[in-house]
Amino acid sequence: MNNLEAEEGFKSGFVSVVGQPNVGKSTLINNLIGQKISITSRKAQTTRNKIQCILTLDDAQLVFIDTPGVHRADDKMGEYLNNVSYDALKEIDLVLFMVDGNYPPNNDDKKVAAELTNLGVPVLLVINKIDKMSNELEERINQYQRLGNFDDVVAISALQERNLDYLLDLMVDSLEEGPKYYPDNMITDQIEQFIITELIREQVLNYTHEEVPHSVAVEIIDFNERNDEELIDIRANIYVERDSQKGILIGKNGKMLKKIGSQARTEIEDLLNSKIFLDLWVKVKKNWRDKEDALKMLGYRG
Repeated sequence: MNNLEAEEGFKSGFVSVVGQPNVGKSTLINNLIGQKISITSRKAQTTRNKIQCILTLDDAQLVFIDTPGVHRADDKMGEYLNNVSYDALKEIDLVLFMVDGNYPPNNDDKKVAAELTNLGVPVLLVINKIDKMSNELEERINQYQRLGNFDDVVAISALQERNLDYLLDLMVDSLEEGPKYYPDNMITDQIEQFIITELIREQVLNYTHEEVPHSVAVEIIDFNERNDEELIDIRANIYVERDSQKGILIGKNGKMLKKIGSQARTEIEDLLNSKIFLDLWVKVKKNWRDKEDALKMLGYRG
């Protein structure tokens, strides 16, 4: 794939994780990597940017592409999310087609499976959330296997980390010999400020009602380390589309925004290993999800 020199017997490759929203893609990657990189939430469209997370083993290096869930696009933002997912299938070495075992295949699953046909790379069918299933696993495996010719199938619980070692062995076995693309201690190619915006947005998703989540974007305005003390000042704007959503995010006497900020600060301090001062502001940018200039400003266009 490039001119890097490969050690004999060392395997490497880019792994694309695709599937519908909320099937557990980010949870799987976070638990394989051992550190939160991709945000997780029960709400749809949690992951918006293609994120490269890097897992380096003694004999292999896997670079994971975490993609937005494939869904029916209702606006330019939705079109962007689907394009990111399908673009992630280009120039990769292995695909994990991840599904929720609690439900039979639907039209979206069939559409994703069709996109995976004739890719020319191994495709593993990963049936997640077996911890919530009773006796229907065998039936569910058969239903999903009928969607395509998969190289192997594995049933896991990403949340409880069940069968993840077996899945990892399958992935390494599916890769060819290749170079080490990233240093051993590097776990993502995303800059810290991007991860911080994601951690803030995660808390918005955790604390707000259904009206708000899809309409939220976060932008870092200031990121400064104080010279006189071990403290980082971070100022961020949280964008919503309507005044009513702004009111929900701020809450009565600012209580909701304080809760969001407090939990986000804890997550960011764990990431940076430093105390931070987090200053959050909520602003209205009407219909930003359907405006090209707003999508570019917020980092959802190249």
